[in-house]
Amino acid sequence: MTIATETTASATIVSLQGQINSANATAMEAQVLAIVDGGARNLVFDFSALDYISSAGLRMVLVVAKRLKQEGGLLVLCGMQPHVREVFDISGFLAILNVEPTRAEALARF
Repeated sequence: MTIATETTASATIVSLQGQINSANATAMEAQVLAIVDGGARNLVFDFSALDYISSAGLRMVLVVAKRLKQEGGLLVLCGMQPHVREVFDISGFLAILNVEPTRAEALARF
């Protein structure tokens, strides 16, 4: 798992590459929550280079979304490959999270 961040005028973009699984989800959660603790309130998770997400990864996404909501912020997911989107759909997460097809559309939410 590789994480890259980019800050724009309206949000912090967290680009995820590789896999989010039980071996790395906790460490990734800590990294992202550190960004929130640093003052970021609007986050975009760019999943365009994400190959796989496990239930541990889904939990991490939910934890971050809830934390941002508590802080008055927003998490928007974008760039999901079809098989990653299917995991979010089957789990019911598409109904409760903010998901956009592209990074530009995600940034337009802020």
